[in-house]
Amino acid sequence: MRILLLTPYYAPDLGPSAALYTMLCEDLVKLGHQVSVICAVPHYPSGRVAVEFAGRWIEREQHAGVQVTRVRVPSVDRSRLGLRLLSFMCYQMLAAAAGCFQKCDVVIASNPAFEIALPLFLLGFLRARPVVYSVHELYPDVGAAAGIFHHRPVIRLVDGLERYCAQRAARVRVLSESYARALEARGIAPDKLMVIGDWLDTEFLQPLPRQNAFARRTGLEGCFVVLYAGNLGPTQGLEFVLEAAERLTAQTDIRFVLVGEGTAKAGLEDLAQSMGLANVTFLPFQPRELLPEVLATADVSLLSLRQGLGAGSVPSKLHSILGSGRPVIAAVDADSETARLVGEARCGRVTAPGDAAALFRAVLELHGNEEGRQHMGENGRQFVVRFHSRQRAAESFEDLLCAIQNPPREPGAGRVAEGRTIFHG
Repeated sequence: MRILLLTPYYAPDLGPSAALYTMLCEDLVKLGHQVSVICAVPHYPSGRVAVEFAGRWIEREQHAGVQVTRVRVPSVDRSRLGLRLLSFMCYQMLAAAAGCFQKCDVVIASNPAFEIALPLFLLGFLRARPVVYSVHELYPDVGAAAGIFHHRPVIRLVDGLERYCAQRAARVRVLSESYARALEARGIAPDKLMVIGDWLDTEFLQPLPRQNAFARRTGLEGCFVVLYAGNLGPTQGLEFVLEAAERLTAQTDIRFVLVGEGTAKAGLEDLAQSMGLANVTFLPFQPRELLPEVLATADVSLLSLRQGLGAGSVPSKLHSILGSGRPVIAAVDADSETARLVGEARCGRVTAPGDAAALFRAVLELHGNEEGRQHMGENGRQFVVRFHSRQRAAESFEDLLCAIQNPPREPGAGRVAEGRTIFHG
């Protein structure tokens, strides 16, 4: 089968879905398929394109059996929505041009639609190729709740694009049953919705010793580390972490460490400095090959989403945290899919978003409970190995793609055609 993936983010980019789709494409190749991807040159999270990728408009290479086409986007300040939209439009126009002569049997496209609608329409819908529309976050909900979308016309436009892509697709892949119910409420046919949870390379990301080379280089040996690793942006709302750190200054062995980049980082650094927080350390994004050591440096890992975002977003970093064998404190809405997953896996604590006092209490509790931390870490590791391995994800996608390319002649024939495929949990 010839499979075409449309996504702006692909390795070595650090975009939220880059690692996921890189694993999926490489594993589909191992299953015997021809896979190609049309992506942007690496530019996330800073918005700045590295010098080595700032040359030609369209570049092609083959990596791990995948035909990778990268198209040029401008370096922009991602904190400015207008410039981000410019970057998205450049990707879409060049991706559509690059795919004009691209042959495929099926198409996978990652949401949000405002990033990929044009190439999806031209290379998928217009050519009558069956499409799997992969929904990682519910738009416009996420953007509106984060304050990124302010105007009703913009919200209606984003909503319309999402509905259009989901309705035209042969199948819509969602992260969870709650996502499926949300899309059903928006008029998406239930028999189109397939649940396939995010996945993880459980061989690459394994529990490592707490005292490791990264901990030594960054001076994090001999202290209790509360680690946040990922995007430092508006949707995370991490200001309350600094408030919790201020409450814990008397606990001199507890250190809060924030690893990553993003539009909110400068403001967080300024706030920490104005508060005089000696127990907070900021570190830059680390190369992917160091991720196991980075996550192993945590005694407790932290995950955060602003209030109201939990229903529309499940951070992929949660699976990485669980794969590292460390407990998690998830500051998310209690009724969110993330909170449900943490409870089901019995891998940590859930606190209210933005609640510094609740985070303070959770850190103190886990700080004094080494045995409990170990059990939570082991539970999380077992959960992702069982339900979220990259091998299971590739097999689930293969089943789904085969079903839409060659639909069964008799109703109910084929395991995907029978209804929703539940991949995780």
